[in-house]
Amino acid sequence: MGWRRRRTRGGAYGLALALLLGLGPAAGCATDPAEPRPVAARDPVDGRGRPVTLTVGVFGTFGFQEAGLYDAYMRLHPDVAVRQTSLTRNDVYYPQLLTHLTAGSGLADVQAVEVGNIAEVLATQAERLDELGTAPGVDRRAFLPWKWAQGTAADGRTLALGTDIGPQAVCYRKDLFARAGLPTERDAVGRLWAGDWREYLAAGVRYRERAPEGTAFTDSASGVLAAVTGGVSPRFYDERGDLIVAENPAVRAAWDLAAAFARQGLTARLQQFTPGWDQAFANGAFATIACPAWMLGYIEDKAGPAGRGRWDVAPAPRPGSWGGSFLVVPSAGRRRVEAARLAAWLTAPAQQATLFARRGSFPSASAAYALPEVADARHPYFGDAPVGAIFARAALGVPRAPIGPKDALVSQTLADVGMLQVDQTGRAPDSAWHAAMRAIDNALDR
Repeated sequence: MGWRRRRTRGGAYGLALALLLGLGPAAGCATDPAEPRPVAARDPVDGRGRPVTLTVGVFGTFGFQEAGLYDAYMRLHPDVAVRQTSLTRNDVYYPQLLTHLTAGSGLADVQAVEVGNIAEVLATQAERLDELGTAPGVDRRAFLPWKWAQGTAADGRTLALGTDIGPQAVCYRKDLFARAGLPTERDAVGRLWAGDWREYLAAGVRYRERAPEGTAFTDSASGVLAAVTGGVSPRFYDERGDLIVAENPAVRAAWDLAAAFARQGLTARLQQFTPGWDQAFANGAFATIACPAWMLGYIEDKAGPAGRGRWDVAPAPRPGSWGGSFLVVPSAGRRRVEAARLAAWLTAPAQQATLFARRGSFPSASAAYALPEVADARHPYFGDAPVGAIFARAALGVPRAPIGPKDALVSQTLADVGMLQVDQTGRAPDSAWHAAMRAIDNALDR
């Protein structure tokens, strides 16, 4: 399930995932306990008459428990009990995880790691994690190659198994498109910007000419920036692990394009994952938004019943991914073999398909895409859009991009220190770019 702008620095994404397919109420992040909560189960015993208890440490609302996967595992393994611990926010969870890994204590048997943190974990904690690539039940061929690579350390050992990813589309308001004289059918909408994010900008200019009063083409320049950089390779780091954001022309081109949305008055000038942004969904303040799979549930929640049938989903101009997570098994655990089996089972294609169907987390196991829970998935809130097929095609086209140890920090700084100033205060893009680069250097003591 991932943090995905599951907000890498906050908790909004967990709720978004829980509501993706409109399959029932979510357990919001705010209610997640900070202490272990037992999962209902029989009193399991091992062959020697003693309980075998495995703990899983997560952040936000991961969905494993809510989708019934722990209960299913315990039915298959009567000698095992599974208990989950959860912290609401990754920015609280992750520093604790690093502390516990370094100390070799206080760890769950299986721990979740957000994609923005995975490179740092593999670079600094590899000797404290078990190899999972050769664990029973793990099939490398079942996973997207780029996702598998993200969980593989420099020495070639795969230490993290992918859970979800955030393949991207564009969500749009059909009613607003119609009033602005743009096509409304999803294939025709996708053709407006197929192959090039600059065509998405051009569509925005067309929308602006006849925009319904009080509406903008898209929510924010930062959202555009995240979407475009999500399909860039290399992005913030190169294959050697060196930070290249300042000199990478692809990132600067994405920056300039996102800034053009702000400078041309095409955004609602909102900051994502804030109360004002949430309210804008309900108010119909913008017509499109770059939309990873997990955001569908967020839109449904915030736009409410009035948005049903007005929103639809079209392919993004180019494939990209925004978000995702992994499971690791700490070497300090007492039940490492059993923990590896559990991690392998939770991330297997069948379970990933179940998690998508019940909670909305899009599988990182490409072998799940042919399963009916994914292949036949449609979303009634979004005009019965074939979301399984749309996001599967996007996932298969995502380029392999190196992930660096401070990927999350770089992304957050570009958005909230740099592009937000362009969007909301009219700061010159060059000035905001240099301010963001300085902030990144300062944060990394460069």
